[in-house]
Amino acid sequence: MSSDRSVTADGCPVDVYAELPAAGEPEWIHAVVPAGASILDLGAGVGRIADPLCAVGHRVVAVDDSAEMLARVARAETVESRIETLRLDERFDVVLLASHLVNTADDDLRAGLLATVRSHLAPDGVALLEWHEPDWFDRLAVGPHPTGRIGPVSATLDVAAFDGDLLDASVTYELDGRRWTQPFTARRLTQPDLDRVLAQAGMERVAPNEPRSDWIVARPISCNGGS
Repeated sequence: MSSDRSVTADGCPVDVYAELPAAGEPEWIHAVVPAGASILDLGAGVGRIADPLCAVGHRVVAVDDSAEMLARVARAETVESRIETLRLDERFDVVLLASHLVNTADDDLRAGLLATVRSHLAPDGVALLEWHEPDWFDRLAVGPHPTGRIGPVSATLDVAAFDGDLLDASVTYELDGRRWTQPFTARRLTQPDLDRVLAQAGMERVAPNEPRSDWIVARPISCNGGS
């Protein structure tokens, strides 16, 4: 891993993330949430999603535990905090949890992330959660999987091993002749698994919004008359 550039505590190279373009997420989110919605972006990084949402009229609060990442956010309000310990007084129309954080291998961390999502949702709000679908895991084999260029960045996913529903892998990014390798472990969640952890956090999944099946739309259970 390159040591001459800032890398966050969880291994994210800030320079690379600053160059990665959004992949249609801001446009999709803008289309499925109310106009002028208040949005809490958890794990916002450099504002890849938050800033474009601000540009189309939403008020966005971007949360990340990396001051270096938040320094790149241009439009959104920023709060430096770990997601699972965030305690804001405000409730939001929309809460985002992107970057496949729900697929963390740590079940306790997942519960903490979803608890933060739920506690910051307005009673009639919606949560938008990005996840790796089960089919994504099923298509992978041990070895390298070049993903091509993402803007100016080239990336390769290298699968090291499968252990039950856990995937051990790394992503290697290349930018301007520099290279960073970011290891990660992800848990394969089925739709029933996801429904169960959402229910434990006081939320329920609603009908999917095509074509973004890689995002889950959820709402507080209390909105549907549940307990």
